[in-house]
Amino acid sequence: MAVVRPFRALRPDSKLVAKVAALPYDVMSSDEARVMVKDNLTSFLRIDRAEVNFPEPIDVHHPSVYSKAREILLQMIADKVYQQDENDCFYIYQQIMDGRKQTGLVCSTSIDDYLNDIIKKHEHTRPDKEQDRIDHIDTTQAHTGPIFQTYKTQPVIEEIIRVWTTQHTPIYDFMAEDGVSHICWVINCEDTIKQLVASFEQVENLYIADGHHRSAAALKVGLKRRESNKQWSGREEYNYFLSVLFPETELKILPYNRVVSDLAGLSDDQFLQRVRENFVVEIAPNQPYQPDEKQTYGMFLAGMWYKLTPKPEACSPSDPVKQLDVAILQDCLLHPILNILDPRTDQRIQFVGGIRGTKELEHRVNQDMKVAFSLYPTAITEVMDVADANKVMPPKSTWFEPKLRSGIFIHLLD
Repeated sequence: MAVVRPFRALRPDSKLVAKVAALPYDVMSSDEARVMVKDNLTSFLRIDRAEVNFPEPIDVHHPSVYSKAREILLQMIADKVYQQDENDCFYIYQQIMDGRKQTGLVCSTSIDDYLNDIIKKHEHTRPDKEQDRIDHIDTTQAHTGPIFQTYKTQPVIEEIIRVWTTQHTPIYDFMAEDGVSHICWVINCEDTIKQLVASFEQVENLYIADGHHRSAAALKVGLKRRESNKQWSGREEYNYFLSVLFPETELKILPYNRVVSDLAGLSDDQFLQRVRENFVVEIAPNQPYQPDEKQTYGMFLAGMWYKLTPKPEACSPSDPVKQLDVAILQDCLLHPILNILDPRTDQRIQFVGGIRGTKELEHRVNQDMKVAFSLYPTAITEVMDVADANKVMPPKSTWFEPKLRSGIFIHLLD
C-alpha cells in the first residue's frame, strides 16, 4: 500500500512561473547553469545550483553555497515570487512534448515506504552526489526537486485526474524554451483528496524513475531529524518528500547512448574482428543508424555506421538485468573488448542522452571520441522488473523525457 499525502506547496506567482521553472540541477554543468541564469534573476537554478551566484572558481559543495540557496529562497518568498498554499492540497502536473501528454499527481510520499521497499529503486547512488542533496535539503529546509515516480496503471486514479483536469482551470500553463508545455492544477477538494489517498492505498508499489539521489538524501535528512526529535509522531513534513507520480503507460524512455575515446590499443580492423566474435556485424541499412528493435545496436566507427546483432550463443542472459540491452553491450563488448570494467568510473566512456540524437554521436566521434554506440531504449516494464527483483540496473540505462521542471512546487520541511 503506497502512502501519498497532500501538502501546502510553496509555489511561484502564475505571472512568473515560466521564468522561475528550471530544468533539473543535474542535467547541466555549472558553466551551462551560469549561462541560463545570466539574464534571469528569478530562475530557480539560482537556488538549485547556487554556485552560479558566486564568482568563479568556487567549490560547489562549500557550505556558503547552500546558505546562499536558503538566502535566495527566503528572499523570493519575501518578494512574493513564492507563496505557500493555506491548506494541504494535491496538484496535477501535465507535460506535453511533441504532441504526447504525461499527467502526474504532485504529492508527498513517505520515507518509510522508501525504507520498506514499497517505493522501489533500480539504481545505486553515489555518496558524493547524495551528500550534495543532503546538504541542500538540510540547509534550505525544503525539497526543491521533485522525485519522478511511476506506478502500474490504475484506471480509477487516472479517471479522477482526468475529470479534475476537464472541469477545472489550470493554475499554470506555459511553454518552456525547449518547446515542452507545462500545465498544472490544484486539487483542493477534501473529498477528491480522500479518494486519491484511498486509491493509492490499493497501489502495491511506486517506482523511482528519476531522482534516486534526491530521494535517498530526503530519507537521510528525515532520519536525522527524527534522531534529533525523540518525540516525532510521523506527521512531520520531513517524514515525506516531494514526488510526482505518473502511470507507467504515459511515460517515454529514450535511449542512453555511449561513446568511447579509444579502442584499447586495437586497430579498426582488429576491433571489428573482435566484435564479430559475439555479434553479427553488418553495414547499417540507414546512415546514421538508430535501432528500431530490442537487442540491436548501432555502431559508428571510422565514418561508417554498422548494425550489431548479438549472437545467441554468445549473449543469452536469463536474469532481468543481464537481459537489458545496455547490459549485453557492456558484458559482450565494452568489457571484454574495450576493457571498460566499470562504466561508472572509467573516464574513457561517456554517455549521451537520446534526446541529442545520432548526429550528436557522429559529432563526438569526429571531435574527440573513437567509437559510438546507439541503443534501443529500455522499456518501463524492464525497469519495473529489475526493481521488483531487488536488482540494480547498469548506469545510464534510461533517459526520461520530458524532464520535470524544478521550482514549480516546493515542499517545506517545517
